[in-house]
Amino acid sequence: MEKVLITGITGMVGSHLADYLLENTDWEIYGMLRWRSPLDNIQHLIENINAKNRLYLLYGDLNDQSSLENVVSQAKPNYVFHLAAQSFPKTSFDAPIDTMNTNILGTSRLLEAIRKSDYYPVIHVCASSEVFGRVPKEKLPINEECTFHPASPYAISKVGTDLLGRYYAEAYGMTVMTTRMFTHTGPRRGDVFAESTFAKQIAMIEAGLIPPVVKTGNLDSLRTWSDVRDAVRAYYMLVTVNPIAGEYYNIGGTYSCSVKDMLYTLIGFSTCKNISVETDPERLRPIDADLQVPDTKKFTQHSGWKPKIPFEKTMLDLLNYWRERIAHGDKFLTR
Repeated sequence: MEKVLITGITGMVGSHLADYLLENTDWEIYGMLRWRSPLDNIQHLIENINAKNRLYLLYGDLNDQSSLENVVSQAKPNYVFHLAAQSFPKTSFDAPIDTMNTNILGTSRLLEAIRKSDYYPVIHVCASSEVFGRVPKEKLPINEECTFHPASPYAISKVGTDLLGRYYAEAYGMTVMTTRMFTHTGPRRGDVFAESTFAKQIAMIEAGLIPPVVKTGNLDSLRTWSDVRDAVRAYYMLVTVNPIAGEYYNIGGTYSCSVKDMLYTLIGFSTCKNISVETDPERLRPIDADLQVPDTKKFTQHSGWKPKIPFEKTMLDLLNYWRERIAHGDKFLTR
């Protein structure tokens, strides 16, 4: 039976990838997490974990080499999805060193642990569309050869992650591929990301927990949106459909709109009809990647993947996710 290692299984993407693999494969799934990682996103999988029904948790930390070696030794993977990261761009301005250490050196530590093991898995290293940063309009849509111009310490760290993946493929013959996934979201999205904090605020407004005002950062950025459930299907196809060592791909949706239009789509779904919008200076980044529109032909032509879930469903499902959590009585920061 094939075995897969998912680093960052407790994140939005990692948890949805586990769901996809449980439903669509017979693989044994090993999820790496830190001992202190919150389990909210995998609560629905606890029974599988307790019963050791194809799903196992392994404790590891990208900042601890020996723990990564132990994880690789225990998982014995045929496939590795490296999703774990410090993934919030705004936080990276406050904690740039931790972001670089976790994302660049952590990726190197993981790839070293695999290189020195007895296993030769197909490896997906998850970079980010943020590597492209501030792209002039004449270069849209963004293809794989667009110049990197990262606009945050997070984005700089993902440039390092991207280059490391290709280096290990070229230098050591490891089957590593890197992806630059453009904006993807849906249920379980962390509330530090724009669309998720908007959805959370709307759900809290509907529940009477806060006044009917959604606080925002920069609403002018243009984004191409995709659903996390489409994203994990793309990642599965990446490692199973003729994987080519050293390749790098843009992956993303087909629907583009501004952050402002996305916000008003969410507001349009609300049962509360008197919601206003207010800029919160604390939510603004010092610099922003404001044009994030991908050219995904390279990956779609290679794999046959294309997104299936409409933008409106993604946004409604995200809003319903927060409605359910608030109805359950969970308490949240008003960030």
